[in-house]
Amino acid sequence: MLYLQAVLHQLESRIVAAVSQHILIRYGLSTPVVLEQPRQPSFGEFALPTAFQLARELKKAPRAIAQELVDELPEIEGIRSLEVAGNGYINLRLDRSAFAAAVAAPAPPMPAGGKVLIEHTSINPNKAAHIGHLRNSILGDTFVRMLRAAGRQVNVQNYIDNTGVQVADVVVGFHFLEGKSLEEVRALIETPRFDYLCWDLYAKVSQTYATDEALKARRAETLHAIEAGHGMLAEMGSLVADKIVGYHLDTMLRLGIVYDALPRESEILYLHFWAAAFELLKERKAIYLETEGKNKGCWVMPGSAFSDHREDEDSKVIVRSNGIVTYVGKDIAYQMWKFGLLGKDFYYRHLRTYPDGHPLYVTSASPEGATPGITFSGNERVYNVIDSRQSYLQDVVQAGLRALGHPKEAENSIHFSYEMVALTPRTCGELGIELTDEDRARPYVEVSGRKGLGVKADDLIDKLIAAAQREVDSRNENEPGETRRQVAETIAIGALRYFMLKFTRPTVIAFDFQEALSFTGETGPYIQYAAVRAGKILAKADSAPALPANLGPILEDEELWQSLLAAFRTDSALALAINADEPAHMARYAFQLAQAYSNFYQKFPVLIETNPEKRDFLLWLTAAYRTQLVRTLNLLGIAVPAFM
Repeated sequence: MLYLQAVLHQLESRIVAAVSQHILIRYGLSTPVVLEQPRQPSFGEFALPTAFQLARELKKAPRAIAQELVDELPEIEGIRSLEVAGNGYINLRLDRSAFAAAVAAPAPPMPAGGKVLIEHTSINPNKAAHIGHLRNSILGDTFVRMLRAAGRQVNVQNYIDNTGVQVADVVVGFHFLEGKSLEEVRALIETPRFDYLCWDLYAKVSQTYATDEALKARRAETLHAIEAGHGMLAEMGSLVADKIVGYHLDTMLRLGIVYDALPRESEILYLHFWAAAFELLKERKAIYLETEGKNKGCWVMPGSAFSDHREDEDSKVIVRSNGIVTYVGKDIAYQMWKFGLLGKDFYYRHLRTYPDGHPLYVTSASPEGATPGITFSGNERVYNVIDSRQSYLQDVVQAGLRALGHPKEAENSIHFSYEMVALTPRTCGELGIELTDEDRARPYVEVSGRKGLGVKADDLIDKLIAAAQREVDSRNENEPGETRRQVAETIAIGALRYFMLKFTRPTVIAFDFQEALSFTGETGPYIQYAAVRAGKILAKADSAPALPANLGPILEDEELWQSLLAAFRTDSALALAINADEPAHMARYAFQLAQAYSNFYQKFPVLIETNPEKRDFLLWLTAAYRTQLVRTLNLLGIAVPAFM
C-alpha cells in the first residue's frame, strides 16, 4: 500500500517551514503559520490565511501582504503555483506530476522521542466501574494509541488508590455496619460480581454516615489501619481492593484497553516515597509550617506558588496538623517519581499477561518475587487523565515541581482534563432508572456513585451489545450465531468508544443509546460500515488492487484528484490531534474520511467501470480508503466487523 498520507504531511510541514522562515527574514516576525483547506476544491489544495495574521503587526492591507508573499516566497518543492484570493488568502496548488512520482515512495521511519507516561483510568478500587470512568479510560487509551502511532515510546499506568478513604468506607460497611469477619469477607469475594455488591454497600455506608456519627467515626480508625498496613482491617481492605482491581481490568479489556503497570498507593506509603518528597519540599522551602490561624500546625504550600498566583490565605495544606499527609501531597511524590526526580523506585511484580502476550506489572514493596530490570520512571512528559474537578489539585502538583526547582518537568506535567458523563432522560428510561418529572424535562441527568444513582460500565456494555445484536440478527439471519454475536460486540464497542471520543474534552456528554448505535450520522457504526462496504467491493473484484503505470492523466480528473487527497490526510489529522491534546479531532477526521469514501463510492461505481486503467485506479483507491479507515479506527480503538 502507498504512503501518500506521509507525503501530504511532509509537504504541509515543508510549506509551513518555508513560509515561517520567509516571514522571519522579510518582516522580522515569528508568526505561527497554519494551513487550511480552501472552501472549494477548485481553489487549490491548501490555503494560507497568514496575511490576515500579519496585517495588524505590519499595519497593511492583508491582500497587499499576500501579494508580497506570493511574489517573494522562494520555490517550494511540490507546489505548482501560489495565487492571491479574496481579501488576502493565498491558495496553493500541488504539482500533481511530482505528487504522482511520490506515490511509490515507502513510508519514512517514525521519529524517535523520549518516554511519555500516560496515567488513566485510576478508579478507586471500592466498587464496579461506572460510565464516567469509561470516558477517562477511552480518552487515555486513544491518546496512547495516537502517540504510539506518531513514533513515541509510551508507558501506560493505572494508579490504584488501595489505601484511600473509599476503600476504607467499604471496609467500614462490611465490618462495622454488617458485622462481617475477615473470613466471611474472604469467602464473599469469590461470589459473582463482588464489585456490584460493593457498589450497593458503598452507597449504603455513605447514606448511613449522614445519620450515624458513631459509624462515621469508624472511617478514620479504618483508614489509619489500612495506611499502616497492619491488622484485620488492613487485610480486609487489601482483599477488597485487589479483587475489585481485577474486575476493573476485565471491564476495560472488553474495550481493548490494557496497561503496562499498576502503581499502588500502598507502595508509595511503604517505600517512603512521601517521606523523601517531604524532606525535599522542606529543604527547598517549598512548604512551611503554619504557626497561626486555621492551618496552625499544618505544613502548607503558599498560594503564591500556584500558576494563578493565589493569595497566601488560600495556601494549600500538604500535611495536616495531626501529621496525616493529604492526597495532593502523595500525588506530588508520585509525580516526582514519574519524572525520575525522587531517587526511589518501586519493585514490580508480574500480575497477568493479556491475550496478545502483553505483560502487566503491579508495584510491590518487596524485592521478593519482583521482576528485575524493569522501571516505568524517568519520563520526559507526563499526562494525567483526571476530570476537570481536579484542576486545582493538579495545579498544586505542578506548583510543587516548580518550587522544587524543576520548571521543565512542571511544564511537561499535563492535566489531561475532561468533563463529566451524564445520561439523556430517554436513556435513563431504557436503563430502568426512575426519574422525577423535573429530571425528565432536563437535557441530561447527572449520576452519582455515592448516591447509588449511576450506570455500571459492564451493564452499559451488555445493553449496547444486546441492542446491536438485535440489529445484526435482523440484517444477517443466515450468518452463524456466534459470528453474529462477535459482530454485535464489535459494533457496540465501536459505538461506545466513538460516542465518548467525538466530543471535545471540555464538553459535558449526555450519553444516549439510540444516538450512539445509529448506523447513520456521526457515529462509530457509520464509520465501521464504510470500511465494511469497501471490503465487500474488494472481495468482489476479479483482480488485486494495482496502481496504473501512467497515473498522471488520471490525476487530472478533478473529482478523482480530490478523492485521492481526501483518502490520505490521516497523518496530518493525527499531528493536529496530538498537538491539540484532543482525541476528538481524530474522531472527527474518521467521520470525515467515511463521508469522503461514501461520496467516492457514489460517484465512481468501481466494479462496472469499463476503462481498464481507470478501473485499476478506482480499485486501488478503494483499497487505500479501506486501509486508511481501518488505520484511523484502530487509532480510536475501534475494530472493523466482518459484516454489518
